[in-house]
Amino acid sequence: MSTTNYPLLERVNDPADLRRLSRGELKSLAGELRAFVLESVSKTGGHLSSNLGTVELTVALHAVFDTPRDRVVWDVGHQSYPHKILTGRRERMPTLRQLGGLSGFPQRAESEYDTFGTAHSSTSISAALGMALAARQKGEDRHAIAVIGDGAMTAGMAFEALNNAGVADANLLVILNDNDMSISPPVGALNRYLAQLMSGQFYAKARDVGRSVLKNAPPLLELAKRLEQQAKGMVVPATLFEKFGFNYIGPIDGHDLDSLIPTLENIKGLKGPQFLHVVTKKGQGYKLAEADPVAYHGPGKFDPSIGLVKPATPPKQTFTQVFGQWLCDMAAKDQRLVGITPAMREGSGMVEFQQRFPSRYYDVGIAEQHAVTFAAGMACEGVKPVVAIYSTFLQRGYDQLIHDVALQNLPVVFALDRAGLVGADGATHAGAYDIAFVRCIPNLSLACPADERECRQLLSTAYEQNHPVAVRYPRGAGVGVAPLASLESLPFGKGELRRKGRRIAILAFGTLLYPALQAAEKLDATVVNMRWAKPLDTELLLRVAAEHEALVTVEEGCIMGGAGSAVGEALQAAGVLRPLLQLGLPDAFIEHGDPAQLLALQGLDAAGIRSAISERFGAVAQQVRVA
Repeated sequence: MSTTNYPLLERVNDPADLRRLSRGELKSLAGELRAFVLESVSKTGGHLSSNLGTVELTVALHAVFDTPRDRVVWDVGHQSYPHKILTGRRERMPTLRQLGGLSGFPQRAESEYDTFGTAHSSTSISAALGMALAARQKGEDRHAIAVIGDGAMTAGMAFEALNNAGVADANLLVILNDNDMSISPPVGALNRYLAQLMSGQFYAKARDVGRSVLKNAPPLLELAKRLEQQAKGMVVPATLFEKFGFNYIGPIDGHDLDSLIPTLENIKGLKGPQFLHVVTKKGQGYKLAEADPVAYHGPGKFDPSIGLVKPATPPKQTFTQVFGQWLCDMAAKDQRLVGITPAMREGSGMVEFQQRFPSRYYDVGIAEQHAVTFAAGMACEGVKPVVAIYSTFLQRGYDQLIHDVALQNLPVVFALDRAGLVGADGATHAGAYDIAFVRCIPNLSLACPADERECRQLLSTAYEQNHPVAVRYPRGAGVGVAPLASLESLPFGKGELRRKGRRIAILAFGTLLYPALQAAEKLDATVVNMRWAKPLDTELLLRVAAEHEALVTVEEGCIMGGAGSAVGEALQAAGVLRPLLQLGLPDAFIEHGDPAQLLALQGLDAAGIRSAISERFGAVAQQVRVA
């Protein structure tokens, strides 16, 4: 990307260059950096609001601390674009979130300045504490800094780390980046408590009294104004965080380098756990993002001079939208239904549900473990909870899934969005393991719809059951099979024969049914839409196995322990010997890139499936001629 309009930024190839700039130059640099972030993201897509909000904080951290010797851990990491730009990756920003390009999150393999890989929320304090104590054990004098948002502070893991850090007497700095938002608007008692205290009558009266006393002493009045924000923070939030053993400082303006830099310089000389509270604004400096930070949280490509515009032709309905509509329709039919999300209202398609059924909508904050057990508690009382959660985030509530839901056989529906590869967000957000980790749990079933219509129908099937059921579906749109208007369900645990061929049968789980059908045309293979990874339709499986010489399983999930493994186990249990080829995701983390391109690279498109079958089974898979 050209840096013609970024004369100062062009001079900064690493933080050492940054530290040679004057305070005035740093302010100008922050302006250039913000403009560069906006220009970059508008061309590649990516996270925008959060990155515009952390520009000055990023500049100040690298100006004051000796990075990478001093460790900075960015919680979640979706706000780390300014950090990437200032640490030698400016010229690679056009490759952001593309195959072979920069990750949208910190990655240790990408840069020595990315001291800890992040992408899931609330891990930064634990990691930075580990780094601080490791430095002490090794006799190294360096700083460890965790930058965490107020939304991420709702997660229990953050407080577990604070509790540990306070008694560990570590040289740890926790910076609370308070922008009054996570992705969805913030929820919870902590956020409400801080907001009420900071805006309460105590401060209003204290401020008014102070002004009346000092009005005849202008110099003192000006000093009091400057100290007002800091004084507020020292009295009240300090009560909370100092109970954990931290020295609380703040809140201060996170966009004012004249406040940030001196404060960080002072903290740099302090020992023990420090807690700095900075207040920032998501979308800072770009009015459209300031006005609607949710819409600009993760936009695609757009023209900054115009902003986001609706496409001329409506896009295909996504699986997320199918779920959102089903949730509303089922809620209208059944008063027992409640919807639960761990701070992913927009991402999980629950905006309309919240608007139509506010008393039955529960956003529990970034607290996946709590979300699962909370649902279990409701199910105990005859309520019908539907937990909308990304596949990768359910991993964080795995213990609760086993002990609190499955062990008690409670009828909770888990709508697993983002199953399979997710594209630009990469390995941290991919839902590669849910088939493997769900199917090994007793009482818990798992449906794998092949298209939009089946998604709606299988959600209804899941809801009808009196035990826990998960329904997995990918990000984005499917092949475009319009859902039925009704809430009609499909038979529980039953698949269907989709194409009758000869010699080879392809057993497809989920949306890979359609490339499997394409591959089967040239191979004249049978194709079975299995629909359920658990329970398997063993009756259909054994019938197909008896009629074919070889079997192939196809799934957008890990091969190890996945649906293909389930098929192998079922055949073995029945004493049936058939050659079995399992196609899916390998024993490796799949990085970011275009989803279709990533699937092709893993051999999970039509050509890859056909090639793998031909290579494995040779003459048995001899392709038929296509006229």
